[in-house]
Amino acid sequence: MAAIFPGRFTAQCSEPFVVFLIGFRVNRFFALRKWPRVAAAMPPMIAELKRNPALGLLHAQFFVYWRGVGVLQYWRSFDDLHAYAHDRNAAHLPAWAEFNRRVGVDGSVGIWHETYTVAPGQYESIYANMPRFGLAHAVEHTPITGSLESARQRIGEGKGQEANSVQNL
Repeated sequence: MAAIFPGRFTAQCSEPFVVFLIGFRVNRFFALRKWPRVAAAMPPMIAELKRNPALGLLHAQFFVYWRGVGVLQYWRSFDDLHAYAHDRNAAHLPAWAEFNRRVGVDGSVGIWHETYTVAPGQYESIYANMPRFGLAHAVEHTPITGSLESARQRIGEGKGQEANSVQNL
């Protein structure tokens, strides 16, 4: 069982990083020749990435939602993520080719992903009485004290930076 860290913690990273969300959705439950193969494709890719930290994956965490499974991933850079996705010697390209062969556009299984590049000081997190989780598992896990006490300070607004919100764009 994961160690619980009593108190309040945050994730700290002085470098940019990438958040990559990816998953699949079962659109037709009885398409048993389709979606179990899609579901089985991701664990070997994550295992491959964990065996080779130089590829750039910082952390991956699976989650389940109605009709699907997703993986929250933290990457060192978009270039690392892109390189892995296009590496002819990695597990991703064969899995992608199989998805296109088996499912294609028949609608039985949906797939999705979202990619976010995050600059230092442009994110905020808090973990209270939790094991290392999410971003805090990928980067430095820091107790919340002093200048990290408020969400505004953790996101960088307390350091003289302007608020970076949709309203200000």
